Amino acid sequence: MTTFKERLRQYGDLINCALDAAVPEENKTKQSAVYNAMRYSLMAGGKRFRPVLTLEFCKISGGNVEGAMPLALAVEMIHSYSLIHDDLPCMDNDDYRRGKPSCHRQFGEANALLAGDALLTTAFQMIGRADELSAGARLKAVAYLAERAGAAGMVGGQVIDLSSEGKPIGKETLVEMYALKTGALLQAACGLGVLAGGGNDTMFELAGQYALALGMAFQIVDDILDVTGDEAVLGKPVGSDAESQKTTFVTLFGLDGAKEQAAYYTEESKKILTKFPDHEFLMDLTKYLLERDR
Repeated sequence: MTTFKERLRQYGDLINCALDAAVPEENKTKQSAVYNAMRYSLMAGGKRFRPVLTLEFCKISGGNVEGAMPLALAVEMIHSYSLIHDDLPCMDNDDYRRGKPSCHRQFGEANALLAGDALLTTAFQMIGRADELSAGARLKAVAYLAERAGAAGMVGGQVIDLSSEGKPIGKETLVEMYALKTGALLQAACGLGVLAGGGNDTMFELAGQYALALGMAFQIVDDILDVTGDEAVLGKPVGSDAESQKTTFVTLFGLDGAKEQAAYYTEESKKILTKFPDHEFLMDLTKYLLERDR
C-alpha cells in the first residue's frame, strides 16, 4: 500500500508538473519580467496542501484528479499571489519567503505587484479551461473562489490583520480574522474539489466546515512557529509577529495554551472528516499539518 508520505509526494509532483506547464519560463517578450516574477514565486516550493485538498476532495466525492487539476492550480495561484502581496513593504514588509528573497526584493515592487495581479487573473483563466467540467460547474467554481478570495474572505482577513497591528484585540476578532485570512481560501480549496467531483450539497457544506476548523489549527500553528520555529527551516525570520505588535493565540493564551487550541481545532476538523467516505488520507494530512515544523 502507498503510505501517506508517498501519496503526498505523488500529489506534489503532479501539481508541480502542472504548475510548471501553466506558467512556463518566458524570456522573449517585452513582458517577460512579470512572467518570470510569477514563476519565481509560484515555483518556490511550499507545502502545496491547498491544491492537494482540492484533488483529494474531488476524489472522495466521486471525481477524478485530472478533471480537478485546473481548479487545484487556480487555488495555488491565488495563494501565491497573496504571499507576494503580503510581503510587500506596504503590507508585512518581509524580505524573505521560503528561504529566498521575496518577489519584490528580486524583481522590484512594481513587477511583484503586477505578478500577483497576473496570478490572480490566471487562476480564473485556469477554471475557464477546465474542459472536463460542465459549464455550470465552472460557473459555480468561479463564483465561489472569487467570494472566498475577495473582500468577504481572504482579502477581508488581511484588512483586519493590518488594522489590528499595534493594538490589543480579543479572541473573537482573532478568530474572525483567521477564518477569513486563512480559512476562506481553504474553504475554496475543499469546496472546489467537491464541485469537481460532483458531490452533493451536504458534502459541500461539510467540506467548508472542515476547512474552517483546519484553517484555525493551521494559523495557530503558524503563531507557535513564529515563536519556536527554526528560521533556517521556516525560510523566513521568526519573531515577526512580536516585532509588528500583532495579537496572536500565543500572546492571548501563552505557548501551551496555543498548542491546546491548535489540538482542539485539529480534533474538530477530524470529527467532520469521519462523515466522508475514504477519509484516511485527509486524516493523516490534518495530523501532519498540526505537527509540521514549517
